[in-house]
Amino acid sequence: MEMQYIKTYSPALQRDMECKVYGHAGRPVLFIPCQDGRFYDFENYHMTDTWSPWIESGEVMVLAIDTIDKETWSDPFTPPFDRIRRHEAWIRYIVEEATPMLQAIARERNGWDGAPGVIAFGCSLGATHAANLFLRFPDMFTGMLALSGIYTAQYGFGDYMDEYVYQNSPVHYIESMPSHHPYVEKYNRNRGILCVGTGAWEIPETTLRLKTLFEQKGIGIWVDVWGSDVKHDWDWWHKQVAYFVPKLLY
Repeated sequence: MEMQYIKTYSPALQRDMECKVYGHAGRPVLFIPCQDGRFYDFENYHMTDTWSPWIESGEVMVLAIDTIDKETWSDPFTPPFDRIRRHEAWIRYIVEEATPMLQAIARERNGWDGAPGVIAFGCSLGATHAANLFLRFPDMFTGMLALSGIYTAQYGFGDYMDEYVYQNSPVHYIESMPSHHPYVEKYNRNRGILCVGTGAWEIPETTLRLKTLFEQKGIGIWVDVWGSDVKHDWDWWHKQVAYFVPKLLY
């Protein structure tokens, strides 16, 4: 498997950011690690093995990036006003820097023409971020696989709410979105999958809430709820990736 380590300075975050590209060709996939995670978690937790059939065949190229959750969602000491603005800077890093870099690499290596677009993929809090990217930027992220996420910003910011918290809290902005909003048509043209189990350490309530909201607004995002044996851990996320990725790609 072809791999490339990249370290670049981020103007949005005003610091160096590390990432790694897996694969030589194919549709771009952005991997967001679990809470407080690092880019190398994709490899250390053996997601490279699970994704290898599609990476080795040149069907996908994965960019694994760093979180800054320790400065944002996980920081109990800094005021939420400051933390959510730091998180929004990380969103700008993804949308304005990391993802365009991934797109450029895909175009350079295999002539990828931008269609279909980038897949956002993550587990746990990484799923929260992946779903948020898919829902906020449907022209850039046209695929999404979000496993075991929590889809309200209350998880990281409690009862604090402002415009930045709102736009990073899918349950809140989907609830307020009218069914005739132009994004609804884009969601239905794209392909998104949410999955959660109902076993140990899973918190399915916000996934179920999004399922209800999607149905009410005519949004065709697939929400799949797995059984009570399915726990919040890597062994199940590997099984879910193996099951869902073909349904995203074909």
